[in-house]
Amino acid sequence: MAQDKSGSSPVKDQTKKPRVALADRVYHSLYSRITNGEYAPNSKLPPENILATDLEVSRPVLRTALEKLREEGLVYSRQGAGSYVRAAKHAPLGFAKVETLADIQRCYEFRLTIEPEAASLAATRHNEAILREIEHALDLLKVATGSNQHREDADFAFHLAITRAANNHYLEASMRALREHINVGMKLHGQSLMSDGLKRLEEVLEEHSAIYRAIRDGRAEEARTLMYRHIEHSRDRLFGGSLLSLKM
Repeated sequence: MAQDKSGSSPVKDQTKKPRVALADRVYHSLYSRITNGEYAPNSKLPPENILATDLEVSRPVLRTALEKLREEGLVYSRQGAGSYVRAAKHAPLGFAKVETLADIQRCYEFRLTIEPEAASLAATRHNEAILREIEHALDLLKVATGSNQHREDADFAFHLAITRAANNHYLEASMRALREHINVGMKLHGQSLMSDGLKRLEEVLEEHSAIYRAIRDGRAEEARTLMYRHIEHSRDRLFGGSLLSLKM
C-alpha cells in the first residue's frame, strides 16, 4: 500500500474518515426517523436508491449505516425484499399529548430554546439540496397565503428543514418528536391569522421569507434573531399578548 513522501498514512486511509463520518450522520438520521415513528415497526424502508438520494449520500455509505442499525436490532433484512424496521430497543423520544393552552405555551418556550440556534447553524452548514427543501416549503406557504389560507403542514416542513440544515441530529429528532404538539399551535395560529385577513398572513409569510434569506446568505446571527422573533410573535399573536402564568 503506497505512502506519501513523508511516510504518513496511505491515501486510502485518508479517504476512509469522511465516509465513516457520513455513515454516522446517516445512521443518526435513520435512527431518529425509526424511533420517532416516521418509519413504523415492521414497515419496509424505502429502496436504497431512494434513501441514498434523500440523504444525499452514496449507496455504500448508506449500507454502512444500515449495517449498524441491523447490528443494534433496529433494522432487519428479508432476502430479496429489502430492509424492514423492528420496534426500537429503547423508548422513543416523546412527549405527553397537548391537553391545555398551558401545554401550547410550554411548547413555544421549548421551541424558543432550540429553533433560533438551529437557524443560526443552518446559515453556516446548509447545502444547496436542503436549501431547496426550505425554499419549497416557503413556496407552499406563498401559494397558501395568496389564497388567504394557512398550511400548517408546509409551516412545519419549513421549520423541520431548517433543523435538518443545521446538521445536528439532536435538533432534528426533537422537532420530529414535537411534530403533533407544534402542529396544534400552528393550526390555532393559522386560524387566528385567517380571521385577521390577508395582511396578517402576508406579514407572517415575510417573517418566513426573511429567515430563509438570512440562512441562504450565511447570516447566522440574523437568522437566529429572526427565528426567535418569528416564534415569539407567533406565540404572542396566538395568546393575544397575554401569556398564562405557569408559576407552580
